[in-house]
Amino acid sequence: MNIGKFIKKQFIDVIEWTESDDVTLAWRFPMEDNEIQYGGQLTVRETQRAMFVNEGKAADVLGPGMHTLETQNIPLLTSLRNWDKLFKSPFKSDVYFFSTRTRTNQKWGTQNPVTVRDKDFGAVRLRAFGIYSWHLADPAAFFAKLSGTRDVFTVADIEGQLRNTIVASVSAAFAQSGVPFLDMAANTPAIADAMTKVLTPTFAEMGLALDSFLVENVSLPEELQKVLDQRIQMNMVGNLDQYMKFQVAQSIPAAAANPGGGGIAGMGAGLAAGMGIGNQMANALGGALNPQPPAAPPAAPPAPPADGGTKPQGS
Repeated sequence: MNIGKFIKKQFIDVIEWTESDDVTLAWRFPMEDNEIQYGGQLTVRETQRAMFVNEGKAADVLGPGMHTLETQNIPLLTSLRNWDKLFKSPFKSDVYFFSTRTRTNQKWGTQNPVTVRDKDFGAVRLRAFGIYSWHLADPAAFFAKLSGTRDVFTVADIEGQLRNTIVASVSAAFAQSGVPFLDMAANTPAIADAMTKVLTPTFAEMGLALDSFLVENVSLPEELQKVLDQRIQMNMVGNLDQYMKFQVAQSIPAAAANPGGGGIAGMGAGLAAGMGIGNQMANALGGALNPQPPAAPPAAPPAPPADGGTKPQGS
């Protein structure tokens, strides 16, 4: 580099990032052809991390505070560049800032029903949706796995990946929870805990931390919901006899207090008719649910004698 280019080169002595939006996760400080002044100041705010990258290799990660850029304060970068202790010259290195703020109200949901095992029904197809929150916890892992050397990396660049990761883990999480479908509405916290355990390691591999996970609703597809409704109705029909007895017990006091309307005798006749109809309905439903084998056909009449039915002699 000649003297003219060296004079024109600007040395950077203040490095900082003022976040201007709520969606940026990683941002590269604009270096262009400039170099960082030895002894310069790097400011990292409370919800940020800063990382030096030298020739594509991640080096020091600095937390919140004001950092003086000297060899003793950036030891890993010093080691990568083989600087000695007398180094006091400007240096060239990329600086990336990462936002560690919690991303709240992130939505997830099963676009298509997911088949899971159920101890009551054997296997069912479920729909589920809810919200979750997360934050960037490991800048080095996030840089290596996701953001790389891009100038800007946003929430939109990763939300599809996270949503698909959650849906792919639904089956395993529901199986791990051990909650049958009929009890899921009352046990969504247990399901959410099971899904959190399944998802936490996967998020960590990407440099993220899963802060919360909520299941807001679990339901069946429409056609399976109709089948469940029919099963509930059949269970109610199975108790028809007890239901009629209950109705009789409830009607006795009212009939006794109304002598002009036929009293207990009239009530008894009406209830007897009603119970007769109820028994007929129960028997009919019972026959439909438990069909009996068809009756055997009647025996064939005996065959006529071989001689054509000749009358015995002497008749």
